[in-house]
Amino acid sequence: MELLGISAALGLLIILAFRGFTLLLAAPAAAMLAAAFSGEPLLAKWTLTFMQGTAGFIRNFFPLFLLGGVFGKLMDDSGAALSIARAITAWLGESRAIMAVVLACAVLTYGGVSLFVVAFAVFPVASALFRQAKVPHRLIPPAIALGAFTFTMTALPGTPAIQNAIPMAYFGTTLFAAPGLGILASAIILGFGLWWLRVMERRARSAGEGYDAEAHIPADEHFVRSRAASADNFDPGELNHGYRSELLPSFALAATPIVIVLAVNLVMSMVVLPRIYTGFLAEPRFGETSLSAVSGVWSVVTALAFASLILVLILRKNLPELRATLDAGANASVLPALNTASLVGFGAVVAALPAFTVVRDGFLAVPGGPLVSIAVAANVMGGITGSASGGLIITLNALGETYAHLAAAIGIAPELMHRVAAISSGALAMLPHNGAVVTLLAICDATQRGSYREIMVVGLVGPLIALTAVIALGKLFGAF
Repeated sequence: MELLGISAALGLLIILAFRGFTLLLAAPAAAMLAAAFSGEPLLAKWTLTFMQGTAGFIRNFFPLFLLGGVFGKLMDDSGAALSIARAITAWLGESRAIMAVVLACAVLTYGGVSLFVVAFAVFPVASALFRQAKVPHRLIPPAIALGAFTFTMTALPGTPAIQNAIPMAYFGTTLFAAPGLGILASAIILGFGLWWLRVMERRARSAGEGYDAEAHIPADEHFVRSRAASADNFDPGELNHGYRSELLPSFALAATPIVIVLAVNLVMSMVVLPRIYTGFLAEPRFGETSLSAVSGVWSVVTALAFASLILVLILRKNLPELRATLDAGANASVLPALNTASLVGFGAVVAALPAFTVVRDGFLAVPGGPLVSIAVAANVMGGITGSASGGLIITLNALGETYAHLAAAIGIAPELMHRVAAISSGALAMLPHNGAVVTLLAICDATQRGSYREIMVVGLVGPLIALTAVIALGKLFGAF
């Protein structure tokens, strides 16, 4: 009966998310349904268990969401994001329209810009480029998804994305965990995705399909807002943003903040934090924690704060309403953080149910050891929740400590566990009910019927191929 309740709760969560309900309502409703099937006290489960899980996530990761939102908004309002997108598309040219869009998105997201800031900034450029090159409009969403939703969020070492940050607290790693495997996985995802989109482009040309072949459904602003509310990194403030083309900064100035994010992140992780005194973290007033549990977030927030400051200094003339930009970025960070935290609260309630031991034991019993087990668990939970970060945090909250002990017992490097967990989070999470997928289609005035197959291939099939390669190589050679 309790397992039926968990299944019903997961089904309710999927239905509500797919129908566009905010996770602020969907997650506690689904959690209470699971608790009701188990005969648990509902008010206690909501106000205590659910909220403890939610609050714990906010405590650990809200600074990352906050500064990420501010940095993304600064990049957007200053025109830096659009400048980078235009420069890359101009360099690669009309004949490589798809590659240009993918790489423009990849550069921006790897530099810490919110994926939805990227989508809003790149789509107008992609639309003009695809129209000129006579590439079907329906291939714009998968091109953006490949660059913004895949390897730069989960696989590429050093990315400040939340999916890459979450495993650090459980495995004592950094954002640069298993760099060789991460780069290899990124190359597989990127290479496979570009190959597939190129094949689709050639087929479309052979069939005489042009830019306007698909009948598009105009995006409705209310629809975009409601569906995007469940996405990982949506910023509602971007819907009405505008750019002043004559004020766009040069590519060098626009790219400087992104370089700073990566450089400061690396220096903090590898040089500064390991050398400073952090013994005070073991004191009760700081929660008796350790440097390994906080170093990843400290590195990212320092990098984002420093890059934001430099951006303001070098592009101040492009930010005439600086306070409004800062306020909008800060305010827009709250909803994504609370959405993801609500999924964590849902996971906390489910994980506390007696029947969850069956689910946990099922994941742990998957043949292939901890690497395969964590890959299956993160994929399944990401697919169920429609959220890469939500599914990953639920998995690691329930099983992270167990996986860390199992890996240590058989000599698997924590860096390898980190990279496998991060890549796994972004595969099945790309199913059709994923809030990011639904919102991307709305932004691009595209349809599930016209564009989802290609989104699935580049965002789900490609990462699964890369994940298989990483696990196989990790078992043979360890982390590198």
